[in-house]
Amino acid sequence: MDMRPVGKEQAGELKKRIVVGPWGGHGGSPWDDGGFTGVREITLVYSLCIDSMTVVYDQNGKPYKAEKHGGVGGSKTAQIKLQFPGEYLTGVSGYYCPVVYGGSPVIRSLTFSSNRRTFGPFGVEEGTRFSLPMEGGQIVGFKGRSGWYLDAICCYIAKIKTTTVLQMAQQRLKKLASSVSLNYRYGDDQNKFYYYKGGDEDQTKYSKK
Repeated sequence: MDMRPVGKEQAGELKKRIVVGPWGGHGGSPWDDGGFTGVREITLVYSLCIDSMTVVYDQNGKPYKAEKHGGVGGSKTAQIKLQFPGEYLTGVSGYYCPVVYGGSPVIRSLTFSSNRRTFGPFGVEEGTRFSLPMEGGQIVGFKGRSGWYLDAICCYIAKIKTTTVLQMAQQRLKKLASSVSLNYRYGDDQNKFYYYKGGDEDQTKYSKK
């Protein structure tokens, strides 16, 4: 259960989010991370299926690490780090089916997509395939079922905010400014000024005339 404090503004945002899914089986116990303002990191432990999943969300500019969902098995670990806030999740796909004969379906494989790249596939691509591609939306939370494995998964979806695009533009401008880093100042001769690049000691004189 999500025990984070919710203000009026955040409560309004939560109402705008929708849940898509589930994909997978009915084994394990239900869990619900809730909806956030974004996803920063995802850690998957897997081998023949997805054994566990841990997500670090963004909560209004601060990281929030949710509980691990799943068991202690798995021989491989994948850590997905998004370049937040410019990079955000835009899709998820995977496969689900029983990992043992007669068992309940579990998540066998997961692939995540962002607005910049694709992560995965992780696990075994076997069974029933599912896919959630999006345009104009992003994944901002997860819920599902888990026990020994990750049994099922759902996604919280929200519209891409204009502020996200603005933050991207601001970051690019900062990078551009830091790469140029030009400082000008006048010398003793008022007909000339000195040009400093990146704080270097070398001076290049230019005439104002």
